[in-house]
Amino acid sequence: MYEFFSIISNFFSQPLINIGLSTKDIPIISAFILGLVGALAPCQFTGNLGAITLYGSRSIQKNIAWKEVLYFTLGKIAVFSGFGLLVWIFGSEIKTSLTVYFPWIRRIIGPMFILIGLFLLGFIKFRKSISLGDFFKSFQKEGRIGAFFMGVSFSLGFCPTMFVLFFVTLMPMALSVNYGMILPPIFAIGTSLPLIISVFLIWYLELGGKFLKKGRRIGAIVQKITGIIMLIIGVLDTITYWSL
Repeated sequence: MYEFFSIISNFFSQPLINIGLSTKDIPIISAFILGLVGALAPCQFTGNLGAITLYGSRSIQKNIAWKEVLYFTLGKIAVFSGFGLLVWIFGSEIKTSLTVYFPWIRRIIGPMFILIGLFLLGFIKFRKSISLGDFFKSFQKEGRIGAFFMGVSFSLGFCPTMFVLFFVTLMPMALSVNYGMILPPIFAIGTSLPLIISVFLIWYLELGGKFLKKGRRIGAIVQKITGIIMLIIGVLDTITYWSL
């Protein structure tokens, strides 16, 4: 399964990799392009697809989820800026230590999608007194905190492609210029671009809240479809990364 995602990733990302490497003389542009390549990396592919499904569905059901997209992107910026700071303080040796934890963190995303899918389908219900229930509901409602932590968790799910893009390609570039501190955040924005474009298209096509006036029944159907898609993505993701 990982090989399958790798084939898809390579097909779309190879032209972007060439552009990213050819623009190394303009680090800001190169960082953004490398981030976009990162969004297509095998370990990010299912995660971004899940985020597009979740927040795209919410935008169609209710209002355009710009706030969730913003907080999702801020979560990514926080993580990549943090990694950049660690490399700046401790040097490139820190990346060797971090590789021990990345595979285990990446494996969390699949089960998380499964739980969100089951929650949207109504198979998992929580009482209001249970904070975990409120956490899942934050994805469904005004989920700024949930969106932020989803962005954080996706960014921590490194694979060899993301490792090379960030630590081997981006960070040496960032350390070589006096404005290198802004390159990890720009890289993070690049990794969020598929979600930003998807929500923008929903807004541009005036599909925001399309089903809001059609009653709860259609909204419930859209939620169920979203839950099924999230469940499928979660199962595929779990099979892929728990079998490595």
